[in-house]
Amino acid sequence: MGLYTELPNHVEEVDVIVAGGGTAGCVLAGRLAEAGVEVLIVEAGPNNHDEPTIVQPLMFITHYLPINRFTTFYQANPEKQLGGRQLAEPVGGTLGGGSSVNMMVYSRAQRADFDGWNTVGWSANEMLPYLNKIETYHGLGDRDLHGHQGPLHITNGTYNAPRCEKDFIAAANKSGIPECNNLNELDGHNGIQRALRYINHEGKRQDTAHCYIHPLLRDGKHPNLHVLVDSQVHRVLFDDNKKANGIEYKSKAEGSPIRTVKARKLVAVSCGVLGTPPVLERSGVGNPQILEKAGIQTVIADVPGVGENFNDHNIKLYGYKSSLNPEETIDAVQAGRLSTDELMRTKAKILGWNAEDVHCKVRPSASELAALSPAFQKAWARDFADVSSKPLALMASVAGFPGDPSKLAPIQYFGLSAFATNTYSRGHVHITGPNPGDPLDFVSGMLTDPEGLDLQIQKWVYKKQREIVRRMDTFRGELPISHPPFSPTSRAAIAGADRAEGLEAPLPVDQQEVVYDAEDEVVLEKWLAENVDLSWHPLGSCKMAPRDKNGVVDPSLNVYGVKGLKVVDLSIVPGSVSANTMNTACAIGEKAADIILSELGVLKE
Repeated sequence: MGLYTELPNHVEEVDVIVAGGGTAGCVLAGRLAEAGVEVLIVEAGPNNHDEPTIVQPLMFITHYLPINRFTTFYQANPEKQLGGRQLAEPVGGTLGGGSSVNMMVYSRAQRADFDGWNTVGWSANEMLPYLNKIETYHGLGDRDLHGHQGPLHITNGTYNAPRCEKDFIAAANKSGIPECNNLNELDGHNGIQRALRYINHEGKRQDTAHCYIHPLLRDGKHPNLHVLVDSQVHRVLFDDNKKANGIEYKSKAEGSPIRTVKARKLVAVSCGVLGTPPVLERSGVGNPQILEKAGIQTVIADVPGVGENFNDHNIKLYGYKSSLNPEETIDAVQAGRLSTDELMRTKAKILGWNAEDVHCKVRPSASELAALSPAFQKAWARDFADVSSKPLALMASVAGFPGDPSKLAPIQYFGLSAFATNTYSRGHVHITGPNPGDPLDFVSGMLTDPEGLDLQIQKWVYKKQREIVRRMDTFRGELPISHPPFSPTSRAAIAGADRAEGLEAPLPVDQQEVVYDAEDEVVLEKWLAENVDLSWHPLGSCKMAPRDKNGVVDPSLNVYGVKGLKVVDLSIVPGSVSANTMNTACAIGEKAADIILSELGVLKE
């Protein structure tokens, strides 16, 4: 089996090196290996094969803890507009990348997203075959818009909480959001849908390492596939003609030397939105001023867009008190009242659950839009009004407190995950020195757009999600630590704050919408700036665009100014992704494989 922690001496040169074994990298390498290309993945994190906290969906809760083996946390610089906070971006730090540690939400980008990238070969119609190629779809909807023979099984999972699910859908209906089953068919919008998941019928996570790589490593038929884990890529190497011909890497084992391995055909960097720009910059590809300041002696290619255009969905997880029963939430598991060891011993069906049973894509109503700033109304008219499939935000129910409930009253909670999908602010990520261990200059840029549009979106999202949840039969009040500190005498004051259990009954059916006065608006804006976070959906730091528009790669994913070097991950995304991002990363990997196989003469047109 070609999986190593130290590369054997006979693997000195391969056809293609995939630098980074994350979500897209595993898809790419798997498809290349199937076609007979000799390929090597070099992944900084550990092997993920049959790891219980990865293959058991419920154990996703462990991957957001500060100390765990499978997640990498990138810390941003302090940012004034965020109250001086240093945001942390958790990303996959193991084989399979984010697909190994995420919440397994099946969520596709919109037609407006792909078409909005304005790139030949990457329109929605051109990407649909790749969206279909990744999946074996077991849900409702138009069969022609889904795949049925792909590696990733898309199902409802093995567990859900029907009462909570129905309650949230009914409340959304009351707030003007209808139920549908086409939110993942490119054009569905402003609706709510019962969730599908990257979980198979046996209740196991469908990550790209287990579905694209491990089967090939174990079938005895693919000696052309090599996977090196626990080894960090330092930089790409080039010949005198500026053609990428290998990489420099170092095992994480103590005392290991820096080693090189050669690529006959090309190198594909797939280290992720926060990992790919540093690899390129350490290789001498980027903005010469940044490279010189970081001590990079040789500039191979002047590509100023490297590391720019960083963006992420701006998220907040809201907590509520509820009248749900213990078996309808994951609170007991998160708080340690229910043993995960016992769940695994008994093979409990709840292990096949991600606690996220419903999601929706939403746009503001005319009256809600009128309440936002004139600047935002102008932006809406320009960017959204005539693009009906473009949502302003995504929301999802969470059956339990969306965080650590161990210090909360031992009741059952309900969570609401809400994130803005089409943000206006941009940040950057750059190296500050020549070595992988040197600190990064990482600025999220969140809420820095000059007209305050992103803050307006967050204000609308807060009010919208709150109105929905307050109409649930199981609602028993807002959890104070998850909401702004409105004055107790304000009409916007939170409900049920005087009892740990919250309200004794749901709010009246004819409950009016919350009214926010000028003081409440100030409180809300300040609280949002101090609490909105990154959503683990980073994008765009090596965007696919013309070089004179700060692009880093062309439509064939070639890095400008050099040969034999491609980028294959979510850093190439030039615009928005109105969805959780795993699906898009997989499609990028599939399309990249076709591009490379065609260039190598393996794939016939």
